[in-house]
Amino acid sequence: MNTTDKIYIAGHRGMVGSAIQRNLEAAGYHNIITRTSRELDLRDQSLVNSFFQEERPDYVFLAAAKVGGILANNTYRGEFLYDNLMIEANIIEAARVFGVTKLMFLGSSCIYPKLAPQPLTEDALLTGPLEPTNEPYAIAKITGIKLCDAYRHQYGCDFISVMPTNLYGPNDNYDLKTSHVLPALIRKFHEAKVNNEKEVVMWGTGLPKREFLHADDLADACVFLMENFSDYGFVNVGTGVDLAIIDLARTIKEVVGYKGEITHDLTKPDGTPRKLMNVDKLHAMGWKHKIDLREGIEKVYAALEAESWF
Repeated sequence: MNTTDKIYIAGHRGMVGSAIQRNLEAAGYHNIITRTSRELDLRDQSLVNSFFQEERPDYVFLAAAKVGGILANNTYRGEFLYDNLMIEANIIEAARVFGVTKLMFLGSSCIYPKLAPQPLTEDALLTGPLEPTNEPYAIAKITGIKLCDAYRHQYGCDFISVMPTNLYGPNDNYDLKTSHVLPALIRKFHEAKVNNEKEVVMWGTGLPKREFLHADDLADACVFLMENFSDYGFVNVGTGVDLAIIDLARTIKEVVGYKGEITHDLTKPDGTPRKLMNVDKLHAMGWKHKIDLREGIEKVYAALEAESWF
């Protein structure tokens, strides 16, 4: 990419899209185009086509998606499948029709089978059943990967896919009904501290293990891969290190400064037992993450307090 190239970031207000925009602007890219969901409904093919016809972007980062945690995924199953299918299909097709030089599709680690061998290697895709609670979202993301591959095969489009691990960072979602585990725990511990509550209740046993990557690290990897990767399939993006959710909770408890107890609601699901990315492919290309988990959580919480967000 050249700094003068026109770059469209779909989903620029989300955690991933906003991080990509920050990264590009810091590197001197100044021809970035965006639209909010109110300005452009990405589920509407005619509107998407009109936008691409008018703007003619050179590069596209497809970070727009309907996202959420276990509760949201399992509750709004139809919406998660339909909305994400429409968003990715409309943008990928418009990118083909209107001659986009290169497109990057961002997926999720939930594409892997629930019981796939750990750590998760890219060739484990479609080798077993998915985690039932987020199956619709996962199917949509798998479709996006396959659509990019199919367009590369049939039309010669330079469309690539990347699969991030669990993310956190600026512009995360802290709504306890729809958020992922890390931001949900930050909010729970903060509110428990402010309200002098004796305990914070976690979902499940806390034994499942997860890997977490700061959104700014993901953005750096995305820009790196946009410039250095052109092939079928996809690239895992993560740290290659995981920890039990209970250990994550203890770390957040310390960062927030909460003094009470952690208890467990065992009527709630644990989800997938473990999700750790194998990042050998990415490391072999020369990229590694820079932000340690505790350091990242400290930065996120400090920013939230400074903004009086809570």
